[in-house]
Amino acid sequence: MSYNCGVRVIVLCVLLAACGRSKGPAQTLDKYGQALKNHDFVTAYDLMSSSFRSKVSREEYVRMMRDNPREVDETAERLRGKHGSMEVSAEFEYGLGDQMRLIQDQDGHWRIASNPLQFYDQTSPKSALISFLRAYRLGRWDVMLRFVPNQYREKMDAKKMEAQFTGPSKEQMETLMSSLEANVDEAVTIRGNDARMQYGEHSEVKFVKEDGVWKLKDLD
Repeated sequence: MSYNCGVRVIVLCVLLAACGRSKGPAQTLDKYGQALKNHDFVTAYDLMSSSFRSKVSREEYVRMMRDNPREVDETAERLRGKHGSMEVSAEFEYGLGDQMRLIQDQDGHWRIASNPLQFYDQTSPKSALISFLRAYRLGRWDVMLRFVPNQYREKMDAKKMEAQFTGPSKEQMETLMSSLEANVDEAVTIRGNDARMQYGEHSEVKFVKEDGVWKLKDLD
């Protein structure tokens, strides 16, 4: 199993490399706001990041903008000359889709802004799945209990969890977990307190949100 590691910098000024550090983001926002005001959606699209453009085509972007003229005009009005304080930030992607956010302070130094103590995040279905996989790889059977829905929780404890993953079905569970790791970036569909992530040919992870956090209802 291998992990890909990459850095995704979300700084608007990279779109205008010739601009100074202090003026770059503000000028980009001004240009974007003016493009929206003029309904020049092609120019507005060209100011979007490469990661956004890889997910949303120019045609789709223009169509969505044209279908929502009131929202476009309101956004342009809100952006006009009202930038407030600006924060240059970056996101470092590592492991199984984990992210660490960094910000640049006034002296130009980069600082880590993510919570380093949040090892097992459950604020979204994807983060819950990543945390569950991390707990499995570290043998934290007690932590894995956090991801068990309430209706099954009374029947489970750390020893039973360990037995389920290291007992006679160990190889089968290892194959399942490796498959989940390989597909952790698949799209998740959320409907209220339920979510689903399809992966492979016929497999699906089912999530449920209980007590304000996401848990794993079914893995395959």
